[in-house]
Amino acid sequence: MSRNDAAPGTVTAPPGRIRRMLSHLYVQCLIAVLLGALVGTLWPHVGAELKPLGDGFIALVKMLIAPIIFCTVVHGIASMGDARTVGRVSLKALVYFEVLTTLAMVIGLVVVNVVAPGDGLHVDVASLSTKGLPAEATTAHEGFAEFVLAVIPATLISALTGNEILPVLLVSVLFGFGLHATGEAGLGIARGIEKFSAVLFTLIRWIMRLAPVGAFGSMAFTIGNYGLGTLRHLALLVGSFWLTALFFVLVVLGTVMRLNGLRLLLFLRYIKEELLIVLGTSSTEPVLPRMMAKLEHAGASRPVVGITLPAGYSFNLDGTAIYLTMGSVFLAQALGIDLSLTQQLSMLAVMLLTSKGAAGVTGSGFIALAATLSAIPHVPVAALALIFGIDRFMSEARALTSLVGNGVATLAVARWEGELDEGRAKAVLSGAIPYISAPTSLAVTAEPGPHHTPSPEALPEPPRASVPAAG
Repeated sequence: MSRNDAAPGTVTAPPGRIRRMLSHLYVQCLIAVLLGALVGTLWPHVGAELKPLGDGFIALVKMLIAPIIFCTVVHGIASMGDARTVGRVSLKALVYFEVLTTLAMVIGLVVVNVVAPGDGLHVDVASLSTKGLPAEATTAHEGFAEFVLAVIPATLISALTGNEILPVLLVSVLFGFGLHATGEAGLGIARGIEKFSAVLFTLIRWIMRLAPVGAFGSMAFTIGNYGLGTLRHLALLVGSFWLTALFFVLVVLGTVMRLNGLRLLLFLRYIKEELLIVLGTSSTEPVLPRMMAKLEHAGASRPVVGITLPAGYSFNLDGTAIYLTMGSVFLAQALGIDLSLTQQLSMLAVMLLTSKGAAGVTGSGFIALAATLSAIPHVPVAALALIFGIDRFMSEARALTSLVGNGVATLAVARWEGELDEGRAKAVLSGAIPYISAPTSLAVTAEPGPHHTPSPEALPEPPRASVPAAG
């Protein structure tokens, strides 16, 4: 029966509309997440075996993250008029990161003390064992001096082949300043980096087509391996953590957006595809290239985006900050350890260090918590066994919160620096100027400031050369 012969009262969706809907990456990821949860629930053993799908997708993205950060940061510095501008942007970003990270920790500390999800568990310390915990969680963690020295890579190339973001940032900043200082001699190299970055973003666009597969495998593994029943006894911790993260996003980050003349809910709608990818994979790394492209499309200048967003992946992990305070105090409550206000504040000071440099990948927050506990005498590291089974259910909230926090931070720093086209940002977030995932070339020359940009109504195309988009 044709569509026109349908029975009276029957509503049928046009095939073309369905195809267009299914062509959107966020729809594909949403379907994949739901199917993964279904498989993990109905066939737990099958779901537990699908972990390589998620791991493989994240590994494909991670192999390109370091060179993409390198190209973007170097190009951002090369695009700036002078070295003082780079230093000013970096300083503003770091100040913002520290203020918001500290605020996130304080909010987590208040909530966990008020809700007290660990009270009444009465866990015996002698019954705990580190057996079954990840090796990274039980190894000794470095102090401040070792942490700083670890940022310096063995060689220039090794920074791009490792798994840490901070060494990549260090090498990128030094190389960018070097190109900037050599003037005409460095222009050819800068143009070569421009062309190389276009290739990298093209590869990322291809890899991102596998995002639904990665989301399906990761969600199926989480539900199949740990099971929804794992949440039963620790549901209060998981629930209070998700609600705290939601409060931080809607209230704190919403306020930051309002102060910058923008609306958070419109921004969340604008990055819905990235949010669903992060929800499925529990990692923010796969969407780093897409976020850079979208933030620049929204009116933030390329140099500010290129410096602030990658740095935020190491210095502005709001979700991890909340998790560290809530997780550590919860474990103390479960063991019957009464932490004084002074002890909790000293833990917070340690967390300001241990939360830095944690890559935006699955499980990094748990390792950061282990580093925190090993640096303080109050709570034994073995207590991590209490929350290891439910950590994955909090990993998504950590990643989502950190992703939104870094996006908001980039827009805020751009406006603070006078490098945000507010008219364009409002038009993009409202949907008046849609984001089209297509690669474009980078311009090595300095970009015009936002004050030279026409009004949104006269902008069928972006006024600036856009970073190649990953789609």
